[in-house]
Amino acid sequence: MNVSKLVRPNVRKLKAYEAKETPARVKLDANESPYGFPLNIKGIATNRYPDPEARRLRTAIAKQSAVKMDGVLMGNGSDELIYYLITTFGGPVLFPTPTFSMYGIIGQALGVKTVGVPLDADFDLDLKKMLAVVRKEKPRLVFLSSPNNPTGNCFSADRILKIIEASKGLVVVDEAYQAFAGGKGFTAFLNDYDNLVVLRTLSKTGLAAIRVGYMIARPEIVSEVNKVRLPFNLNSLSQAAALEAVKSKAKMRAYVKAISSERDRLARAMDGIDGVTPYPSEANFIMFGVKSPKVKYKALLKKGVLVRDISAMVKGCLRVTVGTKTENNAFLKALKETL
Repeated sequence: MNVSKLVRPNVRKLKAYEAKETPARVKLDANESPYGFPLNIKGIATNRYPDPEARRLRTAIAKQSAVKMDGVLMGNGSDELIYYLITTFGGPVLFPTPTFSMYGIIGQALGVKTVGVPLDADFDLDLKKMLAVVRKEKPRLVFLSSPNNPTGNCFSADRILKIIEASKGLVVVDEAYQAFAGGKGFTAFLNDYDNLVVLRTLSKTGLAAIRVGYMIARPEIVSEVNKVRLPFNLNSLSQAAALEAVKSKAKMRAYVKAISSERDRLARAMDGIDGVTPYPSEANFIMFGVKSPKVKYKALLKKGVLVRDISAMVKGCLRVTVGTKTENNAFLKALKETL
């Protein structure tokens, strides 16, 4: 039997997202935090289903975000929420490029039209082109990752607001890396725009293993997306671990501060290396330009340091996650040696 003939055409053409596990002494490729939370989880009955509405966790996040609980929806990572949003509202789906690949992959998997608009020369939103596509395509969903992966920069707030104002559909500001950018992000605008949705995650601040993301929006939007949410999508262990981390504000702030400080030190050091061009970052990673990036990537890996080759998305560039001081020093040493 030819199984591919049974597969929907849009899925047949789709290339799966590859989360490669490459062995390395220093792993700086996946935008994970180098710090984890020591968990002391009690009261978990593994023979019982988890709270289907994650009420305690949603209450804590709502309080922290200064919104009501019915304006928060939990997901098994932000990816699941992106999937639910596209499932609920359909397409066209608009996003800038390069950006987080799952917007396009999930849109294609669900058979909706996806439209990518290239960023400008400064890796900011090309407002003129974005607005032209908004008018022409009338997207039901616009995804804006700010800070953006893989470029690391925040998009101009005024450009985001103009896109929100021009859109008849929903504009989703994905703030996966917002903790490292400072400020309150776009949750402050939720009362001003009824078509604004904010996505956040705990994956970048020390809890990548438990896969917890959340969406903040008007309750009526959350209510509609909740209709397609799978039951018990967030397990009890993840809920308990996330709740403990959310309540550990001081520890979370300390981790973010340490990573941000190391990011700035790492960027200064890279800027002083001939043949390396680090780009400004407000995330927990740094995109940098080098000659022959694929050769440099392999040379670094031979020295036990794993970074991400993003040259297919941004010509001539690699991306390094900010690790501990020891990990970052190992990366800098290896980088100098490869050059």
